[in-house]
Amino acid sequence: MAKKQIDSDTAKEIARELAELRAQLESQKKSKKKASKQKEEKPKKKASKQKEEKPKKKASKQKEEKPKKKASKQKEEKPKKKTEKDKKIIKAKKEKDKKIIKAKKEKDKKKTKAEKQQAIKDAKAAKEKAEAEAKAAKEAAERTPEDDIEEEFSDEQIRNFQIEKMDMDKLSNKVCEIIADFEEKGMLQSDLWKKLKLNSRDGSRLALRLERRGLISREKILQKGRWTYKLIIEQAPIKLESLVDSPCLTCPVEQKCDSENAYPEPSPLHCQLIEDWVAVEISNKKK
Repeated sequence: MAKKQIDSDTAKEIARELAELRAQLESQKKSKKKASKQKEEKPKKKASKQKEEKPKKKASKQKEEKPKKKASKQKEEKPKKKTEKDKKIIKAKKEKDKKIIKAKKEKDKKKTKAEKQQAIKDAKAAKEKAEAEAKAAKEAAERTPEDDIEEEFSDEQIRNFQIEKMDMDKLSNKVCEIIADFEEKGMLQSDLWKKLKLNSRDGSRLALRLERRGLISREKILQKGRWTYKLIIEQAPIKLESLVDSPCLTCPVEQKCDSENAYPEPSPLHCQLIEDWVAVEISNKKK
């Protein structure tokens, strides 16, 4: 029989298929061998593990016992090893530690004491500052135009103050007469300036002038929510009307009368005529 010739392409396909079949057979063989090996190894491993565990337990017990014995031996040996020199070193170290602790405590005490003193100083300074601020605020609230004038002009300028086209002596007497009518109660300076038709600046300077001369005094008061001054007479001007009925004008011994004379020589200090005249004037004023 004549052999059929196979072309190259079909030969290659046949060869490839055969190779795949061989690979599949080999992989199946390997998987079967692995499965049989695992079955055989499982009981062997368990036996080997049990054999290995037993000696390990004994070894661990021995290890645990050994260090205990060593530790007990060390404990017994330690007090034997301590010498006098070691004791002195330990003692010196303890004393040193005590000194360090003591020094630290003293330092802390000093520190706390200094902090307390500083706190007291700070509190005192804060209090003084608050008081000064409160005082300044009070003074600012109570400040009046007269205060500014007193700062603006010297004492001499206030004493010699003049209002243009006015006789200052007559004006001063008139002011004193008006204030004297209010006696100890005094009069608001604003009311006085209105009565005399003076502006507040000239009126304030005039009041300061009279105060410097000792004729009036000024009292600071709060009026309708504002600070102002009340003027009180200190030295009333002399009125001629008060001297009309004076016994001294018609006294026959007026030339001999002297306050330095001794009784019974004529003296205003022990004159019955003057006493009677003063009593009459007082009773007239009460009426």
